[in-house]
Amino acid sequence: MVLGLQTTTSAAGASGSTAAGAAEQVLTWTAGDGITEYTSAPTTAVAGTATIVFENSAATGNTTGMPHTLTFVTSDPEFNDDVQLNILANPADAQGGRHTAEVTLTPGRYFYHCTIPGHGEMQGILTVTEGSGEDTTAPEATAKVTGSQNGKGEYVGSASVTVRATDSGSGVDRIEYAIGADGAWQPYTAPVVVDQVGAHTVRYRALDKAGNVSAEQSVTFTVVAPPTDDSTPPETSATVDGEKNGDGAYIDMATVTVTASDTGSGVNTIEYAIGAGGAWRAYTGPVMVHEVGTHTVRYRATDKAGNTAAEKSVEFTVVSAPPQDTTPPVTGVTLGGVRNSDGAYVGRATVTVGASDGHDGSGVAAVEYSLDGGPYLAYTAPVVVDRAGRHTVAYRASDEAGNTSEPLTVSFTVVAGGGVPSPDCPEYDERRTVIVGTVDSGVPNRVTDNRCRIGELIEDEKEWTSQALFLKHVGAVLDRLRKEGVIDKRERRAVNRAARESGIGTPGQTDGYRTILDGTEASFAKWEQVGGGSFALNPDGSITSGTTRSGLGMLWFPERTYGDFSLKLQWRDDAPGAGNANSGVFVRFPQIHDHPEEPRPEWAAITFGHEIQVFDSPTGDMYKTGSVYGFDRVGLAGAGVTQKGAWNDYEIRVVDQHYSVHRNGVLINEFDNTGGQDFSPPRSDDPGTDGRRYASGYIGLQVHGTTDVVSYRDVRIREL
Repeated sequence: MVLGLQTTTSAAGASGSTAAGAAEQVLTWTAGDGITEYTSAPTTAVAGTATIVFENSAATGNTTGMPHTLTFVTSDPEFNDDVQLNILANPADAQGGRHTAEVTLTPGRYFYHCTIPGHGEMQGILTVTEGSGEDTTAPEATAKVTGSQNGKGEYVGSASVTVRATDSGSGVDRIEYAIGADGAWQPYTAPVVVDQVGAHTVRYRALDKAGNVSAEQSVTFTVVAPPTDDSTPPETSATVDGEKNGDGAYIDMATVTVTASDTGSGVNTIEYAIGAGGAWRAYTGPVMVHEVGTHTVRYRATDKAGNTAAEKSVEFTVVSAPPQDTTPPVTGVTLGGVRNSDGAYVGRATVTVGASDGHDGSGVAAVEYSLDGGPYLAYTAPVVVDRAGRHTVAYRASDEAGNTSEPLTVSFTVVAGGGVPSPDCPEYDERRTVIVGTVDSGVPNRVTDNRCRIGELIEDEKEWTSQALFLKHVGAVLDRLRKEGVIDKRERRAVNRAARESGIGTPGQTDGYRTILDGTEASFAKWEQVGGGSFALNPDGSITSGTTRSGLGMLWFPERTYGDFSLKLQWRDDAPGAGNANSGVFVRFPQIHDHPEEPRPEWAAITFGHEIQVFDSPTGDMYKTGSVYGFDRVGLAGAGVTQKGAWNDYEIRVVDQHYSVHRNGVLINEFDNTGGQDFSPPRSDDPGTDGRRYASGYIGLQVHGTTDVVSYRDVRIREL
């Protein structure tokens, strides 16, 4: 299946073994339709054995069938890490959504949460206390002031406050302190040193692991300066910082930083005041002034001997920021050329894109276009399309504020004639760089003098009978392009090297299929893992999912897109025990990193592409091997079953919107993409037939988790 984390664990405590017999206490979590909190969850427990019950079923209020997880976090040092628990409960699973686990709890706090993508706010804390009763007794805290005192009991130079706490219940969790009646509580980690001259109050309290807080207590004392003949006041200065406009005014806010130094007794206090009549306030950090207008900030400092510096001031003006540009540019397009009676453009069509950002906008920064689903390119001049056929140009614009307009499209047809013949190119290749086979040379795929691109002259999709013959052809093409000035010497070497590394013409390439995963490190490195999970490369050249990292994700081939194609590969069910692997092959999905609205990158494949299912289980998900997930179901009888551990041959053939799936040479499914998904109720992101199911796209392999282990090898593709 597509959705749901497939990692289920029932674990014991630190020993790693389950408790013998039934636990003395039962702790129950229940889930329903909510995605921000469990329907019910315990908050306290007693140290010792416990039975964890996690239920997510229709009986607990789940009406949507959404799976939920209960995961105990073991990587946060603030919480206990001795219970490794990760339970997936689904109303439709074999347990009906009710799962149990035996664990051993120790005093302290456990942090738990839901790990379903997009729902990380479902979380809580379980507090565990010693013995059989709940800890309701607060810690006991004491404080002691030390330092050199004079005859009046005043502390000379500085005083040090040491705080201690004890708790006979769940244990002390932390100690906090605050200076002054209004001071903020801070974590106590070491004795608090107070060296400012004057009378002081230090408040303190302690908290235990059960959440009990001791009553606030305090100590008071006075600090005086050591005897001195210092009669020189401190030196002071101030700076004003912030973003300025052209007139030197600060936009939205100005920050005033005051500094003081004293070589005698030392600085005791710094004060500031806003405006001519403003009251003096203790300076504890930079002063931020937001109010629009002209301001004066006065400042002074006093040392420990009582000497006060002369008052100084800084003046500045704060203005409101201009309205933020949040509106993307407006784009438009015009088509030019000679049209026939059917409205088709004869010979060529010229696409002119325009963009404007309004009177109050930040200005157009860039305009881009994409031809026939290709990559977006910088638009610098009208785009001339002279190849016969149906074409679509998408276009968008960005402004200086970073706003990007939604892509718009214009479609049209070009027919031969009008004295402008279509370029006579051996192949069609609109990719940005010259890619030979699957090897990217990095050389720009320029249009040559005969109006064909470099990659189209290479003819890497032709069936070559030997590599020597292919390399001779490539060399001749490159020599001609070098002579014409299309490429330079360095670029010639790069394309020639890519041709050698491509393997085109060697055995295995003569059937017209191009191998995109051949079991080598270099081939595997061309694929990219997104989301959870992972694939590992095996010594025999196969790759296996779920062996190093759990989670739902996808391994995809980002080097190029495919329109009509035949994809061949082999897969094997390696799931442990009696279970079956759950995986799938994604086809025709767009660039996954171009869809920030999706919860995770791999969801672009789910939302916009098609998954050809791999799942031989007689139970569980109704979509079996060969199904087009969410659109066209194949039963287990129709899909056939191969013994676990045996390799399956898979061919996925896509022409226009017709899909056919062969397993071990047998046609097991045919599907025409003319309708929406067959989920009930319908999914809100179902693109149906509105064009979002792409006519071309990328290839990917799904990984479900550590229990859904599947292996793949020998992935080959031939464009039709």
